[in-house]
Amino acid sequence: MRHALALLAAALIACGSTSSGPAAPAPTALSEAPDPALAARVDAALDAAVREQRIVGGVVLVARDGRLVYHRAVGLADREHQRPMQEDAIFRMASMTKPLVAVTTLALVDSGAVKLDDPVTRFLPGFTPKLADGSAPPIAIRQLLTHSSGLDYVLNEPAGGPYHRAGVSDGLDAPGRTWADNQERLVSAPLRAAPGAAFHYSISIDVLGEAIAKAADAPLPDLVARTITRPLGMSDTGFRVTDRSRLVTQYANQASGAPQVMTDGIAVPLGPNAVTFSPSRIFDPASYPSGGAGSVGTARDYLRFLEAVRTGAIGLRHDTHASLFREQLAGADPAELGPGATFGFASSIIVDPAKANSPVSAGTLTWGGAYGSSWWIDPHARISVVILTNTTFEGMIGRLVKDVQHAVYGR
Repeated sequence: MRHALALLAAALIACGSTSSGPAAPAPTALSEAPDPALAARVDAALDAAVREQRIVGGVVLVARDGRLVYHRAVGLADREHQRPMQEDAIFRMASMTKPLVAVTTLALVDSGAVKLDDPVTRFLPGFTPKLADGSAPPIAIRQLLTHSSGLDYVLNEPAGGPYHRAGVSDGLDAPGRTWADNQERLVSAPLRAAPGAAFHYSISIDVLGEAIAKAADAPLPDLVARTITRPLGMSDTGFRVTDRSRLVTQYANQASGAPQVMTDGIAVPLGPNAVTFSPSRIFDPASYPSGGAGSVGTARDYLRFLEAVRTGAIGLRHDTHASLFREQLAGADPAELGPGATFGFASSIIVDPAKANSPVSAGTLTWGGAYGSSWWIDPHARISVVILTNTTFEGMIGRLVKDVQHAVYGR
């Protein structure tokens, strides 16, 4: 995944249990303050992506100073049925699920239900993956949050690797897979590295989701809902589809020509490896709720979340909220993230925009999702942006992301 994460960094950058923290305010719609010049630039980027068949459709929202300066749906939600994209379209969020679970975890830390240095085995006694020498070092909640746990992803390794041999699911495939089944497979595979040694993008947040569900004695979807989505009025965001008629059809970019419809089991090349997807997973109630990849939502919902994170209206203690904007790798090597980037508790942090070849400000938070989405929060410029497309991987690491970045900043 080193190659894929370098691409991601370059593209994105170039609950009752929260009562101990401040309550999130009642959500209100952002007032609109259109910026015609910005709109013309972003429109051009989106129109080119559709015209050149890099995306089938998408929704982009830009907020600045707490006001909505740009919003647009473009292209088609379903090409085969000629269904136009709408701003309230529902998308599979993939790894944009991770920040929701990370913030939910920090709320549990605020409440005292979880400690960052708790071993995962406090909540999941059977979770004892081993190093190659047979030892089973403890993995802390903090290390799951920061992807320094020593775990891996199937998508990081070539066919025939240990996660492939064990049949581990990344949370994007294998409809009907239970967590008990996936944990057994995961524990049978060796750790990639000693916990705390390095950043390795991984299935850590799936493990974290199961651990905090045990800590709170509540299913992960309920926990995320009562902590984040319900207080913020994110009514279409969760681990099930609220309205199938608004769910987009999913497509994958090809080496040439129009994107292809994604079907269950499709393996989409990413760098030297591939990511396996099963779009129907979201409809199977037996599938475990993947904390790293299992949610759906709308652009308006996710912008509410980003703005709450940016402004501190997310229901966390002041110091806990501030920790989202600080590097948290505790000496673990961040090289996999690419030049100019490190990792916090919920996302990549751009510490050197020049090295990252990016127009964003230092301190910008950013991440994306493999189904074709990306976002960033620039606290210095007071900007939040969400890009949701139905096209893998253009909306995550394609030219569109860089084009929208430069369009937003006008440089």
